[in-house]
Amino acid sequence: MSFVDAIKTCLLRKYATFSGRATRTEFWWYMPFWTVAVAVVEAILGDGLSGLAFLALLVPGVAVTSRRLHDAGMSGWWQLVMPIPVFGLLFLLFWFVQPSE
Repeated sequence: MSFVDAIKTCLLRKYATFSGRATRTEFWWYMPFWTVAVAVVEAILGDGLSGLAFLALLVPGVAVTSRRLHDAGMSGWWQLVMPIPVFGLLFLLFWFVQPSE
């Protein structure tokens, strides 16, 4: 899956689809896009509108993360461990890089 295909899939076709699977490439192409998009909006338009961009991109970000965890054989609810210092992010990173089940 190419960069453009991953963005189209996450933003247009599966914006709020939490079921199903997302390949590693779909997930890893979308996450840098999400980070850069929010940063660019903040740099250009300021903090107020960057919050709107963050909220608009939050749903597809959570959805693609959930689908990626499903693809690795985990429940999408496991992304709730992310706020746990060190452990949460390392745990999720391990599952994000796993091959499809």
